[in-house]
Amino acid sequence: METPDSLILTNVGNFLPGSVETVIQQDAPLEIYRNPFLAEAMVNLNLIDTQGGGIKKMFLKQRSRFFPLPTYDLSQPERVVVRLAGRILDERYARILMRSADLDLETIILLDRVQKRFSLDKEEHQCLKRLGLVEGRYPNLVVAAEIAAATGDKARHIRDKGLDNRYYQDMILELIRTHQPVTREDIDAVLLVKLPEVLDSKQKQRKIGNLLMRLSHKLKVIENAGSRTKPQWILAKDLSLSGE
Repeated sequence: METPDSLILTNVGNFLPGSVETVIQQDAPLEIYRNPFLAEAMVNLNLIDTQGGGIKKMFLKQRSRFFPLPTYDLSQPERVVVRLAGRILDERYARILMRSADLDLETIILLDRVQKRFSLDKEEHQCLKRLGLVEGRYPNLVVAAEIAAATGDKARHIRDKGLDNRYYQDMILELIRTHQPVTREDIDAVLLVKLPEVLDSKQKQRKIGNLLMRLSHKLKVIENAGSRTKPQWILAKDLSLSGE
């Protein structure tokens, strides 16, 4: 199937190598075929080769064009879906490829997952940070600041990275000081649009909860005058009496 910006290929049957990474690392033909007699006949007729490098060639071709790498969807049993992008997805990613011709394909695959908002494990995260390609706390990564600056994408870098926790805490305190008591919904309405874009909705909710926990339990500057399920946040009594 062809879309304005990509080509999607679907094939019935499971992915015999098990993972795309395995194919790229081995860079060798698969020794197991669903129909070995058919495979041998096609080789003899020169209809297919025995090099087994087709998948890796696709990745290298996309890399040479600075496009996103092929995305393999192996989530459905007995079906393989491959998406080939036909345009640049993130200019910062393309900029890294332009200036870093010596990056190995495994590293480029990790960077491609960052631009697609896919998760990495901690070892992969540390690998990209050591190379100075990304920054941020695991698991939320963003392209490094100097690369964002080189592409003129400083605003997006800040939106992705987020601001210091003090900024969000001050917003909560100002909201409570002006409109107390306030509900969690009131706080969400103020903060959700300010939090980093790399966070999903659950992560944003969790971050706000952590901020409220810090303000109420550690800093003790706010308290809940409502219930646990329906909180009503106010300034701590001693803070209110002092006129702070």
